[in-house]
Amino acid sequence: MSTSDQDQAVDTPIAGPETVSEPGSEAASEIVPETDDEAIAEAAAETESQRLTPRQARRLRIALSSVGMAAMAVVLALRIASRSSVLVVGVYGLALILCGIVIELSRNGRTRLGSWLLAVGLLAAIGSDWLLIP
Repeated sequence: MSTSDQDQAVDTPIAGPETVSEPGSEAASEIVPETDDEAIAEAAAETESQRLTPRQARRLRIALSSVGMAAMAVVLALRIASRSSVLVVGVYGLALILCGIVIELSRNGRTRLGSWLLAVGLLAAIGSDWLLIP
């Protein structure tokens, strides 16, 4: 460290190029106009406000999985009432387990994996009901 560096206080901000100006000029008293970086940051903030935060995405997946679980439970009860079969219990039981797995995945932050698993699993359950169960 040189002596000129030691003379400055630790908390003193270093003058940047926008604060350096000639004394007595009008530029020294003017406020620095908004830069392009600030405009870009504001535009990014506006687009980010339209997207879901990770917490909101997790809560949405948990809610969708819970609704799917309730729907599968209702369909399971109706199918058992009309035709009791081990295949019915197996298909809808697996769909209920799948919804529970998706809830746990969403709680742990794996929302994309949970979304794909929920969509594919519920479509597979509905498809197997249509194809396998008379």
